[in-house]
Formats: sequence, structure tokens, C-alpha cells
Amino acid sequence: MSKLYDSDEALFALMRERLFTAVIGDVMDVMGLRKQFLPAGISPLQQASKMAGRAMSVLEADIFDDGDEDSRGPLANKPFGLMLEALDDLKAGEVYVATGSSLRYALWGELMTTRALHLKAAGAVLDGYVRDADGIESQGFPTFCRGVYAQDQGVRGKVMDFRTAIEIDGIRIETGTLMYGDREGVLIIPKDAEEEVIQRALEKAETENTVGEAIRKGMSAVEALETYGVM
Repeated sequence: MSKLYDSDEALFALMRERLFTAVIGDVMDVMGLRKQFLPAGISPLQQASKMAGRAMSVLEADIFDDGDEDSRGPLANKPFGLMLEALDDLKAGEVYVATGSSLRYALWGELMTTRALHLKAAGAVLDGYVRDADGIESQGFPTFCRGVYAQDQGVRGKVMDFRTAIEIDGIRIETGTLMYGDREGVLIIPKDAEEEVIQRALEKAETENTVGEAIRKGMSAVEALETYGVM
């Protein structure tokens, strides 16, 4: 690890305090990592939310039947599939990140939030909707989703697997992948580049502060870019 942080907990705190998605995204663009933002439709339930943590990937699927004695699938007669097991398996600093379903129902709710908070999870990222929005917001849990919709998952979808690789809009997410989110989006930071990304992002954020001060003192936009390489 970099000398700037000696644990994931310190790393996450550093990111929340000093970084934002725009500067991290800009740095990754320069590094050639140009498809790391999740779709713009996945946004924070509460605008002020900031989230830094490591992914705990969850694979969802639609169902169209309650299952009966003739069903052959191992999860056919198990409500919610492995959703509760996935939730209970969250570790401190992890982000519950789920995809694979349609947009017919909510993937997250108030009681799931309560459990995730108890386990000291860092947040939830849903490629779909959430319900019980007031209850989630009252707990201040960083939750990123495609919107709010009360229709329940119970008879419409199941978690098929977790801690397995998933993709959202072609972006691969594996358990342990570093994630960062704020009101301007959610970023996936590749494992083999994360230390360089964080170092560069911290340097760029400091430079942008310097540029801002120079512009406030009268420096032109053209001169700022020529002088600092940032605008």
C-alpha cells in the first residue's frame, strides 16, 4: 500500500474526504481506463452521499413462477433465492452491488439497509430500484440506484449467486474491486491500478485547488490550462 494509507479503512476515509468522481474519472481517462463509470442512471438516493468501499458482487435474475414440486432448479422453492445469505455475508467496508434483473421490482429496502449498517457495510449499488426510500434515507446509508419503485422482488426475482463476477453496462466488477460514488456517479477502479489512480487523483485535486485560486485572482482559462495542464 501507499504511504498515504495503511489499511482499507484509511483508504476509504481518505477518498471520502479528499476525492470526488470527476477527478478520479479524469485520472483514469489519462491512464487509458476510459470505461469505468457505471451508467448515469445509477445515482445516489440522497445527493450528499459519498461512498468508498470494495464490491461484494450479487447476481440477480427474474422469475415468473413461485415454483412447485415439478420445478427442477435448486432455488425454485426458495423465496428471494440467495438474497438473505448474500446480505448476511457482507463484510465491513464492502458495497452490496447487484445486477442481472429487469426493472420490474426493487432490489433493496429498509430492512436490508438496517442489516447492512449493523455489518458496517460501506453502501449499496443497485442496477435497479429501491423501496422504503424514507427508511433508507433516515439511516443515512449510501445507496445508489436507478430510482424508487415499491414493487417487491419476492415473487419476481431472486439472487442466483454472490461473490461472483458481474457486469454492468459491460463494466466487469469482481468482489474486492474498489468502488467510489458521489452525486455525480459511481466509479469502478481496477485492482491492479488502484494505488496509482488514488495517488494521481490526490495530486490532481490539489492542482485543481491551485488553479481555482489562480482563476479567482484573474488568470484566464487558456493560461490556466497552459500553466497547470488542468481546467
